[in-house]
Amino acid sequence: MKVVRPRVSYADLERMPEDGRRYELYDGEVFLVPAPLPRHHIVQILLLEMLRNYAKEHGGLALGSPLDIVFSDHNVLQPDIVYFTPARAHLVDLDRVIRDAPDLCIEVLSPSTAATDRGKKMQVFARYGVGEYWIVDPRSERIEVHKLTNGEYLLQTSATGDDHVRSLAVPAHTFVARSAFP
Repeated sequence: MKVVRPRVSYADLERMPEDGRRYELYDGEVFLVPAPLPRHHIVQILLLEMLRNYAKEHGGLALGSPLDIVFSDHNVLQPDIVYFTPARAHLVDLDRVIRDAPDLCIEVLSPSTAATDRGKKMQVFARYGVGEYWIVDPRSERIEVHKLTNGEYLLQTSATGDDHVRSLAVPAHTFVARSAFP
């Protein structure tokens, strides 16, 4: 006999007592998101600083986790970094939870979350129309840029070292892959 667990909604998640942990919802199923390791955290900060500097010069909005993106009542994720282009930055109310898909989501891989980042999380981002998804591997110092095409992600760039990272969401800037790593 299969045990059926009730789906958890964002409202349920909001009512949970604060315990210092981060949670994500995938189709109503709760997943604990472990705290990142120091290398992950450093890479996340470096990338977020690059995007914030870009946003200061060209517009848009770059934010880092912990930050809930409520794609639906039962799909709530915490991307490491999100970016909204200048044309869509107005969708973010700084005093409310974000309910619109970012133009760009970035995940920095950790050993404990890599399978989810390349699997469930990538599928949810595609389903809800995130136009571009970066997977950043701090151990191999590689940045993968995936573009949403016909409802699925296609790898556009895989960059290491002095390779350039070009983004449709951040068109006026070229990143050098090595600048994202300590």
